[in-house]
Amino acid sequence: MASQGIKDRVAIVGMGCTPFAEHWNKSADDLMIESTTAAFQDAGLDKDAIDAYWVGTAMSGASGMMLARPLQLQNKPVTHVENFCATASEALRGAAYAVASGAYDVAMAVGVEKVKDSGYQGLVGAGKPPTDGTGRTLTAAAMFAMCAPAYGAKYGVDKDEMRQVLARIAWKNHYNGARNPRAQFRREVSMDTICNAPVMAGDLRVFDCSGVADGSAAAILVRAEDAHKYTDKPLYIKALSLVAGNCSGNADPNYDYTWFPEINATAQDAYAQAGVTNPRDEIAMAEVHDCFTPAELLIMEDLGFADRGSAWKEVLAGTFDLEGDLPVNPDGGLKSFGHPVGASGLRMVFEAWLQLRGEAPEQRRIKTADRGLALTHNLGGYPGEMVSFISITGTERG
Repeated sequence: MASQGIKDRVAIVGMGCTPFAEHWNKSADDLMIESTTAAFQDAGLDKDAIDAYWVGTAMSGASGMMLARPLQLQNKPVTHVENFCATASEALRGAAYAVASGAYDVAMAVGVEKVKDSGYQGLVGAGKPPTDGTGRTLTAAAMFAMCAPAYGAKYGVDKDEMRQVLARIAWKNHYNGARNPRAQFRREVSMDTICNAPVMAGDLRVFDCSGVADGSAAAILVRAEDAHKYTDKPLYIKALSLVAGNCSGNADPNYDYTWFPEINATAQDAYAQAGVTNPRDEIAMAEVHDCFTPAELLIMEDLGFADRGSAWKEVLAGTFDLEGDLPVNPDGGLKSFGHPVGASGLRMVFEAWLQLRGEAPEQRRIKTADRGLALTHNLGGYPGEMVSFISITGTERG
C-alpha cells in the first residue's frame, strides 16, 4: 500500500457515546441525538457550527436524511456510509479526509445501530450473496472457530491449552467491561464459567462470542491548527488505513486461518503513516475487533504486538490486561461493551479519547497513557473475506 496519510492535519475535539445495550425504549433517532449532543457539548459547538456530517449504519437507516431528520439539520450535507462492522470507522475516515482536504472547517462523524427490536443477530442479511457459487455456507462463529485449531496445530498449542487462552481473552474483556458504566455486559465472568459454557461452533463457547447491541457514538473533527479553539486536550489523527479484501482467502489453498492478511496490510500502512516503528513499545493502548476470542488472538500478531506464534503466551502472561504492558480493549471490547455494528468503530475511538485525556474512570485507567498514542482496529466480514480499518491517534502534534 502507498497511502500518503493525513498525519497531524486533523484533530478530534469532541466525542460522545451512548451506553451500548438492548435499548427497548429508545429509537435510532434517540441514540443519535444522545451521542451527538454529548459531542456538541464536549466541543462547545452546536449543530449549525458543523459544516458537513457523515453517518454510518449497517441496518438502521438509509441516506443522509436519517441523521438530518432527528437533528433537524438545515441545508447541511450528510453522507451515509456502510462497510460492515467498519461502518463507523468509515464515517470517521470520510469526515477526516474532508477536513484535511480543506473542503470543510468542521465535520462530524456519527455511527448508530438500533436492531435489537427486530431480533437482529449479526451480519446475516447485510449483503446480497454471490450467484456464482462462491458464497460461504458457515456462520460467523463457525468461520472464526476454524482459526483456533489451525493456530494450535501450527504453533504447537494443544486443545486444552487453547481453551485456556481463549477463555483468558474473554475473562480479560469481561473484567474490563465490569468497570465500564457504558458497557452492555457489566459482570466479571470466571474462567470456569467461560470454559464450561455451551458450545456455539467448533470449540467456541458462548463467552467466546460477542453480543449484538443498540448504540451510537459521534466525533467532531477540525483542522489541527484550529483544535485548541475547542478543547485543551485534542486528539490528533496520526493514521487512518482501510483495506477491502477481495474474498479470495476461502478459495486459496495457501490460506491457513492463522492470520488475517487484510489486517496485516492495514497495520503496515497505518504504522508507516504514523511513523510508528515499534508498536509494542510505542502504542499506549489498543481497541481491537474481538468479535470472537480467536480473532483477538490472531489480531495481536497481525498488529505486531507479539511475534508470530507467541501471542497465546502473552495472553496467558497478562501482557494485554488492563495493567499489562500493552492494554487491549480496556473498555471491555465488543465482547463486553457490546457491538452495534454501525457504531463500534467510533466507540473504540471514544475509549482512546477518554484514556489519552486521562478521563477514563480510575478503576480502569491504563498505566501506559504517557506513550501518547492509541490504536483502534475494526474489521468487517470473516477470515479470508474481510474489510479492515486501523486508526492511530495521539495527544501531541508532531
